[in-house]
Amino acid sequence: MLPKQYQNIKRVLRVKKSYAGLGLFTEAPIERGGFVIEYVGDVISQTEGNRRGGKYLFATSDRRVVDGKGRHNTARYINHSCKPNCEVEVKRGRIFVFAKRALKAGEELTYDYGTEYFDEHIKPFSCRCAPCKK
Repeated sequence: MLPKQYQNIKRVLRVKKSYAGLGLFTEAPIERGGFVIEYVGDVISQTEGNRRGGKYLFATSDRRVVDGKGRHNTARYINHSCKPNCEVEVKRGRIFVFAKRALKAGEELTYDYGTEYFDEHIKPFSCRCAPCKK
């Protein structure tokens, strides 16, 4: 269950084709600093995360990881960008996505996946984010 301050915020988000495959887009404007979505999944140990592997593992601490591979985790469709329009905050082991700036209807949601993920999963194949493609 979402924390009380986010419970009444209903975002209209849609998974569609993007520059990097599938992406998550907002269908309505979102204010700067506004809550967008929670990244959800199985909460597992770092050891179990290393055993499972995969591209949807999100560390919330040195010992815990959220495995967001399930299709119910709509936030998994948010792509990486070197100039993101969203940012992630980990609060009490939960992962929340917020708008870094005001977002217009139809914009793709992006955040920076971080150095470790970038170096392991993106850099070897070249970054495909919109700012890097220009």
